[in-house]
Amino acid sequence: MKLRLVGLSMNMVMRMVAGKRYFGGATEGRGEEGEEFKELMREVFELSATSNPVDFLPVLKWVDFSGLEKRMWRAHRRMDGFFQGLIDEHRSKMQREEEDGVDSSRKTMIDTMLTLQGSEPNTYSDDIIKGHVMSLILAGTDTTAATIEWGMSLLLNHPEILDKARAEIDNAVGNSRLVQESPLLIPHQSSEDCTVGGYFVSKETMLFVNTWAIHRDPTVWEDPTRFWPERHSEAEGNPYRLLPFGAGRRSCPGIALANRAVSVALGTLIQCFEWKRAGEEILDMTEGPGLSMPKLVPLEALCKPRKFMEDVLINMQGDK
Repeated sequence: MKLRLVGLSMNMVMRMVAGKRYFGGATEGRGEEGEEFKELMREVFELSATSNPVDFLPVLKWVDFSGLEKRMWRAHRRMDGFFQGLIDEHRSKMQREEEDGVDSSRKTMIDTMLTLQGSEPNTYSDDIIKGHVMSLILAGTDTTAATIEWGMSLLLNHPEILDKARAEIDNAVGNSRLVQESPLLIPHQSSEDCTVGGYFVSKETMLFVNTWAIHRDPTVWEDPTRFWPERHSEAEGNPYRLLPFGAGRRSCPGIALANRAVSVALGTLIQCFEWKRAGEEILDMTEGPGLSMPKLVPLEALCKPRKFMEDVLINMQGDK
């Protein structure tokens, strides 16, 4: 399921950004452009998750371990060229529509920022637009796909909770809400010497919040390692017990997108299909390497449309 979930999250983001889909059967912009995008994203995510010794020992910045710096600069140039092409394409489209007197109501994120570029050129330069696009892709795709995969894996290992979730959805929407989580907590560094909680923190110290320990603290959570979604149904107590998006003014700005994408996608999978594990064994829940903490072993599962979905599919075929 991993490839399908990555394709789903990539398509959602790219539809908002550029009005295009690069994954799946009914893709728009297939061919060389689509293949280039897929290969570029594969390389960017691989490099983003690669540990660079220079990050820990800046004195080694002149040593290019395994050609990592060259690969990063090469990927950066390719990425810059690809997104510049999208910007130029949308700029040309907007100019043609203006000349033809067409007022398009379907605007993408690139269209909106190009419109603002006219009045605020320094704030919305092409480089800044490309930065926004890349930030949205890096922060809003692999994280979403990994979270849905983890959620489905946990539900398949606990079929009684899967049945309960399905019953709740059926009761609420007939024949969407469930999980709200994302493994994202970006570290920051102190801009000056300061004291936090009695601890002295020197300037330019990078601090990592140990969310792993917070989320598994038995003094904060009852039976913390147990999969028990009901524990999150009551919005009371310490708001800092659960920190998937960080907290405060530097918390993740994509929280609304992530919550909606994950809950709707996971809820739809539960609502529309019967699910079971591909074998009798409990699914491996080992964590793999990477920025989004993906599963080490990709999820494989068996599914079939629920009875009411047969009528939906028949009607969809009849509408074509």
